Amino acid sequence: MKNLLHRVSRVTESIEKFVIIFSILLMMANSTANAIGRYVFSKSLFFSEELNQFLIVAITFIGFAYAVRKARNIRMTAVYDSLGYTAKKFLSTIISITTGVLMLYLAYKAVFYVMELKDINRLSPALQFPVYIIYSIIPVGLAMAAVQYLITFFMNITHKEIYLSYEVIDRHTEESL
Repeated sequence: MKNLLHRVSRVTESIEKFVIIFSILLMMANSTANAIGRYVFSKSLFFSEELNQFLIVAITFIGFAYAVRKARNIRMTAVYDSLGYTAKKFLSTIISITTGVLMLYLAYKAVFYVMELKDINRLSPALQFPVYIIYSIIPVGLAMAAVQYLITFFMNITHKEIYLSYEVIDRHTEESL
């Protein structure tokens, strides 16, 4: 089982890294080209702002999945830190399965949103590009985050350590084992 989880984690990590790096580099190139065009040639790229908006959507939702993988997502630990090992293990397991299921539900609902955008044939104003293609990254990012939470859940129920993500073990609890 751990081999399968490891392979799934590596594949999704590769996709996340590619999308994030490509989107940031494209945003940088687009913004630079727009600034040069505006100040040197007195002509802005008409699609620059719109393209950057689309790239921010990709970075946000795929970046969220990557943050979950690295256990860099927001965690409220005031109560958690005061608990003992058993309570922390239970709470971490419940949080990971609950959040994973919630992310799957949100991905499911996002698919319907994207399908609705397709049905109404909504196009972006400047590029006249079908918006549903761009926004299809939303359910993908949410599903990838769900996969990370569910992997964390399985790691917590199959190992003694408390996993915050597939790659990150709770250091504070590790010392008391």
